Amino acid sequence: MNTQDRFPDVMLLAAGLGTRMRPLTDALPKPLIPVGGIPLIERVMDNARAEGAKRFVANAHYLADQVLAHFGGLLKVSREDELLGTGGGVKRALPMLHSDPFFVMNTDAFWPAGSDKPLARMIARHTGPQDIVILCVQPRRAAGFSRSHDFCLAPDGLVTRDYGAPVIYGGVLLLGSAGFADTPDGKFSLYPLLEAALERETLKGVVLDAPWFHVGDPTGLAEAERLLVQP
Repeated sequence: MNTQDRFPDVMLLAAGLGTRMRPLTDALPKPLIPVGGIPLIERVMDNARAEGAKRFVANAHYLADQVLAHFGGLLKVSREDELLGTGGGVKRALPMLHSDPFFVMNTDAFWPAGSDKPLARMIARHTGPQDIVILCVQPRRAAGFSRSHDFCLAPDGLVTRDYGAPVIYGGVLLLGSAGFADTPDGKFSLYPLLEAALERETLKGVVLDAPWFHVGDPTGLAEAERLLVQP
């Protein structure tokens, strides 16, 4: 796929319970929690729109009616009666997605508006149906993240377990529907798909050239808001 094609659809992962964000999520779904006055999900969508994204699908479970009401029919919502996990949620929404490959974006991580446009680079890196391209974040540029790193990124752009520069998975990936062919029905994680791509050496990475904020709990929220207002 190249950047001359129609921009891929975007699947937004928004169904989680947000237990670590309590008490903020007692009456508000996590994707609608404002960061600097802008809901998390809107910050993620704005990053994608800045590069040309026009079609979005979000999954919803906890306080799903609020997600539906927030968008007023302007966004397709895959409603889950029970949580299906990251993989199961995407698989359920596949009939709503019209591009192949498509983006999957977590709604609890973002980069400042206008600071980088990594999605186009991810599109350029996706060259075959078995490819999965992930957004990689340099640990020194990550806020709200407690682990040292998730993977390593080799000089040739392949993601590895232990060769290359340590990187954090930035909550964005580009993949095709073929990756779901042998997946189970019901609840499952996207992680086994990444593991399979890692084994066959088709897991690729693109480095974000910007600060990155993970808003997983109230402390992460406060840190993101503090850093966003710094000059």
